[in-house]
Amino acid sequence: MSIDVSQLEKDADALGLADQSLTGISDLAKKALLIEKEIEDLEATLSERKEALRDITDNRLPEAMRELNMNSFRMADGSFIEVKPFYSASIPSDRRGEAYEWLRAKGFDDIIKNTVSVQFGRGEDGKAGNLIQEIRQKGMIPEQAEKIEPSTLKAFIKDLVEQGVDFDTELFGAYIGWKAKIKSK
Repeated sequence: MSIDVSQLEKDADALGLADQSLTGISDLAKKALLIEKEIEDLEATLSERKEALRDITDNRLPEAMRELNMNSFRMADGSFIEVKPFYSASIPSDRRGEAYEWLRAKGFDDIIKNTVSVQFGRGEDGKAGNLIQEIRQKGMIPEQAEKIEPSTLKAFIKDLVEQGVDFDTELFGAYIGWKAKIKSK
């Protein structure tokens, strides 16, 4: 929400209200706008710095160390650099069914959480109660939704890569890269 301070001052003058209290309000509004702008600038700077750090740790440093066939390095000041594989994955929603089929066909369906639920319309409370009672008598709680937890998927992709299993990285939205970790002494 943006406040037009000059219009506020004009309105106060037109009403004959330009006294100390309105000047105070105007001053506070100006300060708020200045702080708001300063925060926006700081957030933009922070975002740029985070991206610069990510470029160094995820691209430039691992690449430089790979060129020298190194995976770790101790600096003169005692700091330690280590480059390790980095894995991420997120199944694209339009390929979820295909990914789940692949997992089931390969025997990896144990990472899929399967939850069952049933919705009833108005006036179907009796049916809902009967079904819940029936399912509970069988020792189950009804609800269904299939999903794979993000950390489970990431660990699964890591295992596939480390075992040398060939898979469609696009199907799983998988990214495999290198990341440098720098530890101060």
